[in-house]
Amino acid sequence: MGPLQGLTIVEIAGIGPGPFAAMLLADMGADVIRVERPGGSLFTSVHNPKLDFLNRNKRCISVNLKEPDGVDTVLCLLQKADGLIEGNRPGVMERLGLGPDVCLTHNPALVYGRMTGWGQEGPMAQEAGHDINYVALSGALYPIGRRGEKPAIPLNLVGDFGGGGLWLAYGMVCALLEAKGSGQGQVVDAAMIDGAATLMASTFAAQQAEFWSEERGTNLLDSGSHFYEVYETSDGKYISLGSIEPQFYAALLEKLGDDAVHFEHQFDAENWPAMKEKMAEVIKRRTRDEWDAIMAGADVCYAPVLAMSEARHHPHHQARESFIDDGEVWQPAPGPRFSRTPGEIRHPAAEIGEHTKAILREFGFSEEDIAARLASGAVVGK
Repeated sequence: MGPLQGLTIVEIAGIGPGPFAAMLLADMGADVIRVERPGGSLFTSVHNPKLDFLNRNKRCISVNLKEPDGVDTVLCLLQKADGLIEGNRPGVMERLGLGPDVCLTHNPALVYGRMTGWGQEGPMAQEAGHDINYVALSGALYPIGRRGEKPAIPLNLVGDFGGGGLWLAYGMVCALLEAKGSGQGQVVDAAMIDGAATLMASTFAAQQAEFWSEERGTNLLDSGSHFYEVYETSDGKYISLGSIEPQFYAALLEKLGDDAVHFEHQFDAENWPAMKEKMAEVIKRRTRDEWDAIMAGADVCYAPVLAMSEARHHPHHQARESFIDDGEVWQPAPGPRFSRTPGEIRHPAAEIGEHTKAILREFGFSEEDIAARLASGAVVGK
């Protein structure tokens, strides 16, 4: 059941990084109770619930937080919960009557996780934003891209998921561990702008050490070098090279055969543009499959660039069971891996309100109380 078995987390339903953080905890065995508004939201999956990966492994109760009895319902759940996750703008939960001061009064050991873009304080705290804005202001967006081109958008991996959801999940586990010893809860303020900046720690250091130029596409790891780059093959596909260390670069030159003569001076940065141009010409002589065969088993730091639809079929993923495929949908397996208490996908996303009655009974609500709350519209569901 995973290393977090026995923990109960109440998640106030949101979008993106909040649900991702809760998914990570649920994958590791935590009982995550997703509190969803009646009818859901624009971002709630209305198709196959098996495709709602961010809400897998969670139970769902539907609560109207605009009703006093709805707010009271959540407070009653929190009395027996270990943590709460919410992703609203600062002040929203306080206006609902579910701010940390109120919730920690009901349960002093509660870990209260807050997911925002700009953080709970600061001059921009109340402003709207999305991943691209948080990554931009953190300093993480500017360096990503090729020489002479505008910054490249790294999907929403750096803000929403890496600097957001994963950041919050890490903070929750830290605070939950501390609460086990102290018996006291606290607020975890996980701001995507902070998380994205922290992901840049080594790059900030390299820039201050004058090892990293702020000109995009001129550095070792940003497509500036010929040996750390993506190249197109003759069939319109791509391969990746990461041959940084001398021994890996030597292995690369060996695989290039007679063409190695063009790449003898690896760290001659002034000639990187010319060497990149030549490397592109060499790589484009063959198909991706041919390069796979040439590089197989060699310490070159090489991999084909796989499309999303291809990734799960690669032999390495197949051997490690990195993806779970039930014949209808496929998705990444829970991780990281544990030798004794592995995570697992226990069930797909629940329908909105699928577990409303069962959860209320489990938390000590009487049948009469449940019926009254359903009748008033404070809660909705089965």
